[in-house]
Amino acid sequence: MQRPIHGWSLYVITDERLSGGRSHQEIAEAAVRGGADVIQLRDKWAGSRRLYQVALDLIRRLRPNGVPLVINDRLDIALAASADGLHVGQEDLPAPVVRQFWPAPRLLGVSAGTVEEAIRAEQEGADYIGVGPIFEARSTKPDAGEPVGPEFLHRIRQNCSLPIVAIGGITAGNVEEVIEAGADCVAVISAVVAAPDIEAAARELKEKIVATKERLGRA
Repeated sequence: MQRPIHGWSLYVITDERLSGGRSHQEIAEAAVRGGADVIQLRDKWAGSRRLYQVALDLIRRLRPNGVPLVINDRLDIALAASADGLHVGQEDLPAPVVRQFWPAPRLLGVSAGTVEEAIRAEQEGADYIGVGPIFEARSTKPDAGEPVGPEFLHRIRQNCSLPIVAIGGITAGNVEEVIEAGADCVAVISAVVAAPDIEAAARELKEKIVATKERLGRA
């Protein structure tokens, strides 16, 4: 059984370009051993057939552990593989269109770079919002844009009741201030995927997130 979305702390996004030769499956399994609560399959370069096959394999590996698989951008792959969730950005299909084919209780995440986008995502049926980039992240994600800073999370929290998944340049060195600023969960790519030991990197982040939530009375 999946952990409820409000219980998420660590959200790991796979990226084979940063993994030192490790596959999406190897990344995901190591991250889950380290405590990842959710895995997102993100691959802008793979063909549809391969992406579908990888999604099926990840679902087979993750579901026995109660870890949901979210597909980045690709509604067709999410539907074909019967994934647990789909995440779309502001340049992807609008949430109301997605919801016609991807009804609740299937998870829908929407990226929000402004307060207005966060409010609209909530109104249009998102289950959570991805907010960022919090810190500089363009070295590994060229389309990330200007960092908004942790303080931006306060503004989102004041205007939106959805769970906030913060993303962008987050590491074990700055994750505490991100949680303190209002994030419910932290999404990472390079901080875990590019680490020599994915499992250890995930575990360090998860422990810091959980400890910070406990200190703030939000566990």
